[in-house]
Amino acid sequence: MAGRDISPGAVAEEDVVALLTRRHDEIRELFDAVENAAACDDDSGDGCRAAFRRLVRVLTAHETAEEEIVHPYARGALEGGEEIVAARLEEERRTGRALLRLESMDCAGDGRAAFLRELAALREETEAHTRAEERYEFPPLEAGGDPEWRRAMARAVRAAESVAPARPYPAAVPDGEDAAAGPFAAVVDRARGALRREER
Repeated sequence: MAGRDISPGAVAEEDVVALLTRRHDEIRELFDAVENAAACDDDSGDGCRAAFRRLVRVLTAHETAEEEIVHPYARGALEGGEEIVAARLEEERRTGRALLRLESMDCAGDGRAAFLRELAALREETEAHTRAEERYEFPPLEAGGDPEWRRAMARAVRAAESVAPARPYPAAVPDGEDAAAGPFAAVVDRARGALRREER
């Protein structure tokens, strides 16, 4: 798949549910691309590794934005929101740990079969996570505010994506340590502040 623009200005009028749904579709396509590259690659594994790096970058940015923008809203908007969001966060931590394991594996030669098994398990878990988000978290986003509020929420998601770490997000790293956490938190605070101003 061609490179993807996740800058704050991309698809400026898209609402938050449309944006998140599109990201889920893109992630499915990237899983396809990694699987196809691993199956068709020569012994160097260069194509598989390049496709996997794209998957890591997009999935990391998406999950980071959800953790910082979408889940906090769902926590307050849903009955039982604390439990629903806690389950999604645990799924995202498992995703991050799986990505880190896959980064250390060889997707060519003798390591190809093990890599593909681990990738298939990650894909299955990611699909279950996606279905849960679409079932529980998307309906209050669709109902929340007016169309401009939903567009503002999408802008906040894109802003968080644009500054997300390039490797598995901080929740996946022991003790939440990440070199980007300080400046990232500041940008997210600004995105949330802009969203609150839009709501008033």
